[in-house]
Amino acid sequence: MSAEAADREAATSSRPCTPPQTSWFEFLLEESLLEKHLRKPCPDPAPVQLIVQFLEQASKPSVNEQNQVQPPPDNKRNRILKLLALKVAAHLKWDLDILEKSLSVPVLNMLLNELLCISKVPPGTKHVDMDLATLPPTTAMAILLYNRWAIRTIVQSSFPVKQAKPGPPQLSVMNQMQQEKELTENILKVLKEQASDSILVLEAALKLNKDLYVHTMRTLDLLAVEPGMVNGETESSTAGLKIRTEEMQCQVCYDLGAAYFQQGSTNSAVYENAREKFFRTKELIAEIGSLSLHCTIDEKRLAGYCQACDVLVPSSDSTSQQLTPYSQVHICLRSGNYQDVVKIFIEDNLTFSLPIQFRQSVLRELFQKAQQGNEALDEICFKVCACNTVRDILEGRAISVQFNQLFLRPNKEKIDFLLEVCSRSINLEKASDSLKGNMAAFLKNVCLGLEDLQYVFMISSHELFITLLKDEERKLLVDQMRKRSPRVNLCIKPVTSFYDIPASASVNIGQLEHQLILSVDPWRIRQILIELHGMTSERQFWTVSNKWEVPSVYSGVILGIKDNLTRDLVYILMAKGLHCSTVKDFSHAKQLFAACLELVTEFSPKLRQVMLNEMLLLDIHTHEAGTGQSGERPPSDLISRVRGYLEMRLPDIPLRQVIAEECVAFMLNWRENEYLTLQVPAFLLQNNPYVKLGQLLAATCKELPGPKESRRTAKDLWEVVVQICSVSSQHKRGNDGRVSLIKQRESTLGIMYRSELLSFIKKLREPLVLTIILSLFVKLHNVREDIVNDITAEHISIWPSSIP
Repeated sequence: MSAEAADREAATSSRPCTPPQTSWFEFLLEESLLEKHLRKPCPDPAPVQLIVQFLEQASKPSVNEQNQVQPPPDNKRNRILKLLALKVAAHLKWDLDILEKSLSVPVLNMLLNELLCISKVPPGTKHVDMDLATLPPTTAMAILLYNRWAIRTIVQSSFPVKQAKPGPPQLSVMNQMQQEKELTENILKVLKEQASDSILVLEAALKLNKDLYVHTMRTLDLLAVEPGMVNGETESSTAGLKIRTEEMQCQVCYDLGAAYFQQGSTNSAVYENAREKFFRTKELIAEIGSLSLHCTIDEKRLAGYCQACDVLVPSSDSTSQQLTPYSQVHICLRSGNYQDVVKIFIEDNLTFSLPIQFRQSVLRELFQKAQQGNEALDEICFKVCACNTVRDILEGRAISVQFNQLFLRPNKEKIDFLLEVCSRSINLEKASDSLKGNMAAFLKNVCLGLEDLQYVFMISSHELFITLLKDEERKLLVDQMRKRSPRVNLCIKPVTSFYDIPASASVNIGQLEHQLILSVDPWRIRQILIELHGMTSERQFWTVSNKWEVPSVYSGVILGIKDNLTRDLVYILMAKGLHCSTVKDFSHAKQLFAACLELVTEFSPKLRQVMLNEMLLLDIHTHEAGTGQSGERPPSDLISRVRGYLEMRLPDIPLRQVIAEECVAFMLNWRENEYLTLQVPAFLLQNNPYVKLGQLLAATCKELPGPKESRRTAKDLWEVVVQICSVSSQHKRGNDGRVSLIKQRESTLGIMYRSELLSFIKKLREPLVLTIILSLFVKLHNVREDIVNDITAEHISIWPSSIP
């Protein structure tokens, strides 16, 4: 054995092994194993996985001697398995939030039915006919748990859910998924038929004035032994986890409120019941405080429900309860009292209570009404847009293109209103330096965009402007404006159109082009381009800098824009955004891309999709360079957007291959192996080599701990990597007359070039994926000397030090 092979063997043998996963049948053999397992910090399998395994084994049908399928037998083994599943759920304190998140509807239905059975609820008995007050506490609690889950499941099923994309066609998997879907639909059908009974059961629970108890692992063990050995402890005693009356009522009120709210879509009178239950939930949460270990309510969702109820069913007692800003805006919009909407938005600029997304949706609604012929709303649209713009400025966001368009023809009334909004949106005594700085920069930029000095003087002489800017800054600004427009008269004159701004003799085109090269402010870039196009209509200003580069797949579409100003603006915004992203200036890149997206949305669906794709790539880079380095998982909406990009099939949309490459690397780095293995559409595997390679890597990672040591998936990956890394030899005569051996990649082999594979590997950092790739390269080097003889040495630096 060579020294190199010996070193490799020593490293392999000294590597610590992953502890084997505990199998379900081991818990049958050792009675105390379950509690030991669940006490571990990170038990493997997880508790919810154990529930699935226990119930799956207990419900397996049997086959008799005539090969006929029989229902699962009611023997000791199956009874113990069901008891084990119940004990795991008791360990989780019967938390429906955890159970619903991890268990399917059929599995949870089976679990809760077993709880009813062991809690001595007679099968076939209607729960609505049972008197909860006379039942043992654990029996009553089992009935409440089942009926709470029933209406929660009905409510959850009413929400729209994006259908999961089918993975590679596998007959057994498809049959299993179809069976589970049909079973879920049948259970939902039964639950909906019994919904009115479940609601009555929960309403009756609100009248109980006694504490209840829920089964624990200990009480379940007591129930499993012979009745004579229970030592006097019965179901009606204080055995089990105590659930205080207030905690039980809080959970029941919240679930009833959600059920009533869902019914309100067909019967608006029910919203009053929902409102009552939600506000009672808030009162009970305040009473319980932080003492509860069992009652968990999503308070953000509860607040959303309460706000929605305020809008749908406003309180008649205005003195006892103030209307929320949401309901105030909704009432004003319904009554056509738009001036009050403006007042609410100005007040909200101080409190920041309304999300900017809600304010933007109100503005879109007003714009739609204005476009339908209501010209009286034009002024309101400007005022609401001005309020939203000031809010954006205070929070450090860029000025929207919408505001710039509405402010193209300023007049005294518009400037007066804008100054009023600015003054009322900032408390100078309490405001931070950053807020004051944002407001001062905004007022300066507004002045720089005005052609008429009278309007500049209106702003520069305003009290807010004088307070925020020093005398030297104000004088310098006014002097700049005078030099830029020496012939401007102080009388009011009509402002020129967007595309027809006259040249100023004192402004040199070269100076403006220099500013255009240096600026990364989208609003300032637009202003400079307007001035340049006003001076000459013969120049193409996207060619000013040879460092402005836009990918060739995009440039054809952008340069095809007929309007010269729009073409220059789109090209420069994209080029600067791509450059900022390259140098990791992500904040400026985001502002530039956002402005470009807002601009192209109005006239080009194709370019809009291009900008959405680039913003997705930017968000991936931002996360990887920021919170991703500390191990924090990306937000779920970012993962959903990555999936959406990979599955996109829009025709004629120019696509950069690097985005698909980054998306697949992103999914591998964050262990989205289930998606890459089972859910990726078939057309992607055929058309995108990075998706194909990602699927092979994900499948190998996923099946590596399996009993067959991932032989099939590893073999598929091996064959693809061999094809990618294969080279062909040919002789070529050089300039000096000598014959040299040239190694050249055959284009007919593999799914991508070796250089593309190396570029993709550099983007990976998941240790397991890198270990698999490194082992493949080492094996390639050892097996065939004419393949990849330099690949490991060339790229060994990309492996972290933790990878052997």
